[in-house]
Amino acid sequence: MTSKAQLTRHIRNRLPYLVIDDSNVEPIEVAIYTLSDPRDLRQVRYVGQTICPNRRYLQHVGRAQLWLPDEIPWWIKSPKMRPLYEWIRDLYRDEYRLPVMMVVSWTQRRNVLQEEQRYIQEYLSAQLPLLNREGSTQRFIADH
Repeated sequence: MTSKAQLTRHIRNRLPYLVIDDSNVEPIEVAIYTLSDPRDLRQVRYVGQTICPNRRYLQHVGRAQLWLPDEIPWWIKSPKMRPLYEWIRDLYRDEYRLPVMMVVSWTQRRNVLQEEQRYIQEYLSAQLPLLNREGSTQRFIADH
């Protein structure tokens, strides 16, 4: 088992390869980003927003608490985030893979919610298995 300190060093060393700005625009106030499996970056699993992509990436991976044993993730304070952190843990269990964060857009604060929702709806329309709350609602509707 890897210790928290070892894992943190490993992730920080790999950060330039795990957080990629693919927006092709000059960064402005807020980034819209996706999280994907490194084996297939087009298979988006999560859409989010942040003013600091590197810090947000470290928060996501840190909250998955990869150094803890595999059991029900009792430490996740927000149940709506459990699918995302379970996915990150599953990815890590599979040959120590970590998700890749792709910045897909930069926007102004006043437009951030609309822009984030636009991407979420675009990926849901493409039938990608998003772990965002909107994705679970979509799966629930499709299942019933």
